Amino acid sequence: MATQRPSSSTNSEDTRKRKRDNSCCSEEDEKIISSSSPSSSTPRLTHDVFLSFRGEDTRTSFTDHLYEGLKQRGIRVFRDDKSLKKGKCISQELLQAIQESQYAIVIFSANYASSKWCLRELAEIVEWKEKKNLTIFPIFYHVDPSCVRNQKGTFEKAFAAHETNPNIDSKEIDTWRKACRKVGNLVGEHINGDRYESKIIKKISGNISRELINSRSSLHDNKKFVGIDSRVEEMMNLLHMESNDVRFVGIHGMGGVGKTTLAQIIYDRVYSYCQFEGRTIISFNGEKSTARDLASLQMQLLEGIMQERIAVLDPHKGIEMIRSRMQNKKVFIVLDNVDNDEQLKALAGDHNWFGPGSRVIMTCRDSHLLKRNKVNHMCAVQPLQPADALELFSLSAFDETHPPEDYKDLSMDFVNYAGGLPLALDVLVRYLFGRTIDFWKGARDNLKANPKTEIFDILKISFDGLEESQKKLFLDVACFSGQWLDVNFRKIYSADVIEVLIDKSLVSTSKDDVYFKGRLTMHDLLKEMGQQIVRRECPQEPGRRSRLFHHEDVFHVLKNNTGTDAIEGIVLQDLPHMKKIRSLNPKAFSKMTKLRLLTISVPPIFSKIYPSPTIEWLGNPLKHMPSDKLRYLHWFNCPSKSWPSSFQPKNLIVLSMPGSRFKRLWKGLVVLHNLKLLDLSDSEKLIETPNLTGASNLKKIDLARCRSLCEVHPSIGVLKRLKHLSLNRCKCLRRLPDKFCLESLEILDLSGCTGLVNILDIQVDMTSLRILYFSEPTKKDLPSSFMSFSGLRDLTLSGCKNISIFPSVICSFSSLESLHLYGWSRLQKFPDLSSLECLMHLKAHGTALTQIPSVNLIPKSIRSFSLEGRKRMPCKPLPKQSSYLTYDIGSPVEYEMEGMLEVEALLINFGGTGKYSSNIIFADKVMIYAWSLGYGIPEWVHNRSNGSSLKIELDGTMKGVDCAIFIVCDYHQFHSPEGTFSCQNVEEY
Repeated sequence: MATQRPSSSTNSEDTRKRKRDNSCCSEEDEKIISSSSPSSSTPRLTHDVFLSFRGEDTRTSFTDHLYEGLKQRGIRVFRDDKSLKKGKCISQELLQAIQESQYAIVIFSANYASSKWCLRELAEIVEWKEKKNLTIFPIFYHVDPSCVRNQKGTFEKAFAAHETNPNIDSKEIDTWRKACRKVGNLVGEHINGDRYESKIIKKISGNISRELINSRSSLHDNKKFVGIDSRVEEMMNLLHMESNDVRFVGIHGMGGVGKTTLAQIIYDRVYSYCQFEGRTIISFNGEKSTARDLASLQMQLLEGIMQERIAVLDPHKGIEMIRSRMQNKKVFIVLDNVDNDEQLKALAGDHNWFGPGSRVIMTCRDSHLLKRNKVNHMCAVQPLQPADALELFSLSAFDETHPPEDYKDLSMDFVNYAGGLPLALDVLVRYLFGRTIDFWKGARDNLKANPKTEIFDILKISFDGLEESQKKLFLDVACFSGQWLDVNFRKIYSADVIEVLIDKSLVSTSKDDVYFKGRLTMHDLLKEMGQQIVRRECPQEPGRRSRLFHHEDVFHVLKNNTGTDAIEGIVLQDLPHMKKIRSLNPKAFSKMTKLRLLTISVPPIFSKIYPSPTIEWLGNPLKHMPSDKLRYLHWFNCPSKSWPSSFQPKNLIVLSMPGSRFKRLWKGLVVLHNLKLLDLSDSEKLIETPNLTGASNLKKIDLARCRSLCEVHPSIGVLKRLKHLSLNRCKCLRRLPDKFCLESLEILDLSGCTGLVNILDIQVDMTSLRILYFSEPTKKDLPSSFMSFSGLRDLTLSGCKNISIFPSVICSFSSLESLHLYGWSRLQKFPDLSSLECLMHLKAHGTALTQIPSVNLIPKSIRSFSLEGRKRMPCKPLPKQSSYLTYDIGSPVEYEMEGMLEVEALLINFGGTGKYSSNIIFADKVMIYAWSLGYGIPEWVHNRSNGSSLKIELDGTMKGVDCAIFIVCDYHQFHSPEGTFSCQNVEEY
């Protein structure tokens, strides 16, 4: 809220007035008063209530009872308990306490006006009320309000005594009279002995409590919080205020995401739910964990809860004091921005430190820090969704929920840059507020080159607290994010390093990405911060930075041979269109003795797929590449034709060279104990695999589509840790290793290996095999070795054109969930699969089936069923009547749908004329059948339409499968990729 700054002349006049009114004060006192006079800036409200009272009248009676009553409500009260020297001016401490309070409760008692101190305090309270809207609540304790207003009774006698005192200026007395008159006219509480004081105190504390809650709620409304409701609801559920247990609740998330804001809102809202005997917020602003720092924090906690001065000299004694003073108190505490264990152990080491019903909220960037300190209930704060972020930005920048049309695109650019981070949105709005549209455009264009340091300084706190190995991973993810590296960081770095960054909200793992599940991702602003850290290592010369990730920097180093031992990683991919070939010097690698990561995913000039000019290498890059430190090597279409004998990457974990030009790799034995992934897929010239005896820890080998591969080294068959082996479409491969002892193998892909002549010779029980893709174009039955695959869950058998009788061994796979049969052109009889109780997905395409199988042959667990035959079905017209549970669709076998109502998709298609094709789609309680029919629509179908849409009125009482839709069209149109079916519910009133 903006406030008008007083002019300098006004300030001078206030100073002169105050000097006259306090002529009895010393020079030092005048300095105190001058320095404490109200200014245009609003002080931080550290107290809820300031108590003004006459100590001799009520200190140990009513005032003390009121003080305790307010404290039990969790209200922060300032009460001066010091003995004061007569004739002294108000201390700076009391002036500051008045200015930092939201309410002032003035207890007028019989002898209140006889104290110059009380009257001077009252005058300050009234002055501050007029300047800063301090709320005054008067209590007339056995004094009539009119006596205060008009200075009658004891007040008249007191003022008469002051007027005869030569040390008191008459103008100061006039100020006191005005103050009494103003406060005496306010509505307050009159206590005259006709009511119980305890009930009056309860009423006063309740009223103050409600006013405080309302004022804070109004404050939050003014701040225009957006997207906070769901988080507040989650926190309220975690706090479970109805429970009488002691509960620690953590709020964690990346820096600037809004943890403190959420905690503050909860702090104010929870107070309205329960009566706490004390509450406080302790904010950690980078304090260290020395004994002195911890003792200071403990003192803040004790003073905030107990509302009194408490000295803590030693953290161990502080723990005892917290435990002894709070174990019977119901307290509410927020520990904001905690960053180490010592802080939590010193302030909230255990639940039994606090009384029943107590709640402690802790905000932190590190979720694991919370877990290991007995915080069992946690709320993860995520960045705002784009729509919420735009609304917050618009409210802050334009005071509207949507930006003006001229600023719409610009606003979205800034919102996208902030990535849903409230801190970033706030910084950007403060920078842009009230500026011209040209200023906004310039600011947007400069953001990447000159990011706002205020944002990065907050984000960098988490980075600075990392260990060296953790910093390496953070910068690798920031600089090298992309699908090739994202899924392989787990192979390069140990799990503990990755988990620390996840706990600190610096990286996250993708859970919904089907193709790259588990990949490490990072917020865009964190990514940009990491890249800035690397650029600042050497702004002028990229060759002296630890990581190269921009293509121009990579070209600069590799073309001009400016590489140094500072370089640890290089990524060159996703190049823009280049009009000319870039010639690169492979000798530039020779100086990169610390190179750990190298990714080059650029099509070379000989690529048939990418005919446009790209890059060419002036020699074999591997010949000059230091290999001692290399841990990750991904090179798409690597131009090297041979593997240099000098290239011995003994620490290599990932060797990925899809589309390479190698005919063979190394000769003899190469020790690669750390190697986990070998990818040579699409290497069309590769004729044999190397000796992998020295790579005993390999987990995945991908040789898919190596069309020239005719021999695999026997060592592949004895890799006991191998989990994934793909030889997909290696058509020239004639033999597999005679010895196959892959006891850990989970995925085996032999589909399209049409040249195989030897049958798998299984030496061990391969119960670990879960997924098998297999082609058997010549045999009339499956190999006997299939008996060893009892743990299969996904089986795909293609090209089995000579098998006419369904192999019984498949029905023994009790764990099978998916069965796909392709190209079984002699299979005429559908097998009995009812024993496969786990089977959910079934496909049988390219078969000789002519009948739709009985439901009795299909397990009830089935969820999707796709059946396509090459021969046509006998043609038979549809019946005139049909129920939605049993359909006779013209097949020789009646197909009962009862018992299969959980099926998600059914596709039945047989070639020839009179084609019947059905596709079932579930949408709530409507099942949609779509048939391509050779005989038109049955007579009993009443709702008909020519065109692409059909409106049907449904009876609201219909349950289960309510609707069958028939579509008449050409067979090819029905199966067109552009053809889709959908159901939309339209309600008319």
